[in-house]
Amino acid sequence: MAPSTKVQDGGWGWAIVGASFMAQLLAYGSPQSVGVLYPEWLHAFQEGKGVTAWVGSLVAGVGLIASPVCSACVDNFGARPVTIFSGVMVAGGLMLSAFAPNVQFLIFSYGIVVGLGCGLVYAATLTITCQYFDKRRGLALGIVTTGTSVGAFIYATAQNELIVMYGLDGCLLIIGAIALNLMACAGFMRPLYMPGYYLKQKAALERNTEEQVFDKPPLDDLKITTGSNATTPDKTLMVKELLITIDAKDLAAQTEKKKGSFLSGMAIMKVIKKKQQAYLKYMHSMYEILQDQSMVAICIAVFLFSLGAFPPVLFIEDVAQSQGLVEEVSVIPLVSIGAIATCVGKLVLGILVDIRWINGIYLYAFTMFAGGVSLLLIPITKSYTGLQILSVVLGFFSGNWTLTSYITTKIVGLDRLTQAHGILMFFGGFGIMLGPPVVGWFFDWTQSYDLAFYFSGICVVLGAIILSVLTLPCWNRKHSENDRPDVHYTSNCDKVASVA
Repeated sequence: MAPSTKVQDGGWGWAIVGASFMAQLLAYGSPQSVGVLYPEWLHAFQEGKGVTAWVGSLVAGVGLIASPVCSACVDNFGARPVTIFSGVMVAGGLMLSAFAPNVQFLIFSYGIVVGLGCGLVYAATLTITCQYFDKRRGLALGIVTTGTSVGAFIYATAQNELIVMYGLDGCLLIIGAIALNLMACAGFMRPLYMPGYYLKQKAALERNTEEQVFDKPPLDDLKITTGSNATTPDKTLMVKELLITIDAKDLAAQTEKKKGSFLSGMAIMKVIKKKQQAYLKYMHSMYEILQDQSMVAICIAVFLFSLGAFPPVLFIEDVAQSQGLVEEVSVIPLVSIGAIATCVGKLVLGILVDIRWINGIYLYAFTMFAGGVSLLLIPITKSYTGLQILSVVLGFFSGNWTLTSYITTKIVGLDRLTQAHGILMFFGGFGIMLGPPVVGWFFDWTQSYDLAFYFSGICVVLGAIILSVLTLPCWNRKHSENDRPDVHYTSNCDKVASVA
């Protein structure tokens, strides 16, 4: 399978978009509407709200924190095998959760297993979509990523009805069976580029067929240039591709073991040394990214926003029930209302950020500030209609996740987008993991959500202020756009693949 030299921007690419949209809907439908399941788990296991909240926080945060690992799996094995494997993980985790004897088991089965499966789906769908689109990539990614919000809208109502008809265990079994359709979605994901694992196997096979092992060029002749001295884009590889190429050299070095232990040992030492150099280069590149004050500011802002804005997804239904505003989850839950508002927010904010006179960083700061104010208003809202309105407002501004890749590209450039976005998602995942347990502990301590949501709102507003102050033009006068080095990138779009 030779790699395609031309991105299609249509044709079979739209089938990829449809399959990726459905994959995200099937994978993220239940985790994004976990707020419907949360009151049921509280009633079933009789544990504290802080402990039970770990289930919802992990299923959302683990996939983000493990995004570098998920991206590496897609790079090495391809989108189709990874999606098939993730379908087994998501479906298996949901079905195992139906037999959970306690919250600790649920944390593993639903929080970790399903969370990792969702992370793999997200990385695979975005990678394959980027490969098939160039000029229309923004539109394609926008359609694909709305699958999470549409899934949350549908699954919130569906899980509510299934719980009434079949109970909590039956609901999880049925949702898990539906998730097996992820493997059908994977069938449409025809790769344009040969994954790294197959490239290594092909290289090893070609070297093994040679009769004269020592006639091969030395490993040093395969040295890759990553700087600006390369003459063609194909010769300039990113750090991620450098690691894959070194792994291919590792297989070549193993064939030399037949000629003597001394020569074999020398080859292995060379491979180890080159791997160490590659990883040191990768870590140094991450260190340089974090030297940018704007990048540090956006990382802090994303962490504080995730810490404060994610808990309502998990707790909003329990807030309405604990305040006596509704006896049970309504036909259209608050989680569904927030999810559809998030879907609209992603599209609207994505259009606004393309307007030339709108600054993407300050737009993100404004959405944070508005979301923080909405959180501060939740404790003083004493009607179900008021909670519905706040769910719409908070959901709309939570669509600012679609701005993160755009802002990251503006700060560090396209050549470092993958690494910088991975760092950003780590901070976001860490905040998502901590937010719900902290809010639950506040409730266990005070027997009220008021202090918890005041804390969440202050965190989000503080993040908006920090981002606005640290990105003022007066801080970066000495770092003009003209001082930035030339950007060299490969012919494929792997560097945008982790815009998850």
